[in-house]
Amino acid sequence: MVRLRAVPRRGQNRGRLSAAAVISDRRLEREAAKRRQERRSQGIAAASTIIVLGGLAAWILSSPGWPEVRELFFNWEVFKEAFPEVLDGFWLDVKLFVLVEIAVLILGLAIALIRTSRGAALFPLRLLAAVWVDLFRGIPTILLVYLVGFGVPALRLSGLPTDPVVLGGIALGLSYSAYVAEVYRAGIRSVHRGQRDAALAVGLTETQTMRHVILPQAIRRVVPPLLNDFVALQKDVALVSILGPLEAFRLAQIFQGETFNYTPLIAAALLYLAVTVPLARLVDRMGGAPGEVR
Repeated sequence: MVRLRAVPRRGQNRGRLSAAAVISDRRLEREAAKRRQERRSQGIAAASTIIVLGGLAAWILSSPGWPEVRELFFNWEVFKEAFPEVLDGFWLDVKLFVLVEIAVLILGLAIALIRTSRGAALFPLRLLAAVWVDLFRGIPTILLVYLVGFGVPALRLSGLPTDPVVLGGIALGLSYSAYVAEVYRAGIRSVHRGQRDAALAVGLTETQTMRHVILPQAIRRVVPPLLNDFVALQKDVALVSILGPLEAFRLAQIFQGETFNYTPLIAAALLYLAVTVPLARLVDRMGGAPGEVR
């Protein structure tokens, strides 16, 4: 059987082409209007920023005490003299931060897994994990650094570390492992129970379910709060200075005491900002909502 195909009329083709052209023109107009609106918003944001920051700068620079503040806090000659040694001390902060962070990630995950375990035989471990979190999360970090840094050497037991850098790192690890463990636990609890049930239904064991199904989802969800803890840890590394190590803050204090000028502290602050600000922006990008400052 021969099928006859309807041949569109010439007028119908023209009508369809004209309708498509109208739709295309409208889409281009909407896109152009959207671009104009974005440029207008960016211009308003830039102008308001210049006005606010410019007004704030003018208010500070015109204050009666600005010359003294500039000499005490923003002395270029003192900055050039102190910065190289403060930078050398800052590398100790970076190394300590990296090592402590690795230990905190591992220890915090172990504590979270123990606290979320279900076996009756693991109850003593769950109790110890709960005590660990309540104890080290409840003690201020600076007080924990004091207790570990000065208390452990006072025991005079063989085999225990006496290096203040090591002791300070242990104190930071104890404190932040408690916080990170709760972040991990929240991520594990946020995974729907149906995920576990489905994994067990297809033949996976409890351990395989946790490793291959629950943990990957949980860790992806808690990356922003984990990075937030990283930012806090990077700053709290300076607390180790109370035990004596010559890290950035301690060296800045020494220079400040020798010169009676606070510019070395500004140098140390800039070095900390060079690490914490990129981490903070990364946290915003991973966990922020559309329209927020990133």
